[in-house]
Amino acid sequence: MPFALHDKVALITGAGSGIGRAIAIKLAEHHALVQVLDINEAAALQVAAEINSKNFTAAGYTCNVSSQAEMKSVTQKIMDKHSRVDILINSAGIAHVGKLENTVEADFDKLFTVNVKGVYNAMQAVIPFMKEQKSGTILNLASVAAWVGLSDRFAYSMTKGAVAAMTLSVAKDYVQDGIRCNSISPGRVHTPFVDGFLKANYPGKEKEMFDKLSKTQPIGRMATPEEIANLALFLCSDEAAFITGTDYPIDGGFLTLNT
Repeated sequence: MPFALHDKVALITGAGSGIGRAIAIKLAEHHALVQVLDINEAAALQVAAEINSKNFTAAGYTCNVSSQAEMKSVTQKIMDKHSRVDILINSAGIAHVGKLENTVEADFDKLFTVNVKGVYNAMQAVIPFMKEQKSGTILNLASVAAWVGLSDRFAYSMTKGAVAAMTLSVAKDYVQDGIRCNSISPGRVHTPFVDGFLKANYPGKEKEMFDKLSKTQPIGRMATPEEIANLALFLCSDEAAFITGTDYPIDGGFLTLNT
């Protein structure tokens, strides 16, 4: 079976919905032992139950990635049960709309705490175990916002630029320990967040705005979470064993064709 992950223990943050959920399901279908981490306990347990109902293997944990103590505690529980951590996928994150001048300090701090410190906390929790194993794969969710200026995305872009930089640093520092670290930079992805954002900000014009946002990708549509999951699966599999320190845009041509 291509991209087989038999018995590999995979921690996925933010796996209760959206891209994280799609990645959790995809890795489970390829026989990883999926650990669904999410701040929403009900969502984490629901995704784990959905995976188990298909005769694959998953467990759900509530975890606030912005808390280092909480992240380390959950990781230790998983280690106690499985004795190893093979894959970490940092999918947990929050969005924000605003320019520098209308981004208040509280919002800036919140974005940094979740999107940057959360990735740091998760990687710091698993790296010691991966070093001991002399193997491991880390995949971080960056964004096209890390590589190009986007209107009204000041704080969000800041966090994703940090994620991209951390990815390179970790890849460099731990390559001799058998640990690979890469990132994915999605363009717009059709998740429940998008639908909620349109409903809250463009009532009655949801379809019009959805079509407008979709057309910002040269390919003419948004990605599906499953398409992001397909790339994540490849980068976490042994088929990608020679790949580290690399970011992969998955954006319908947004970065290269919007000139």
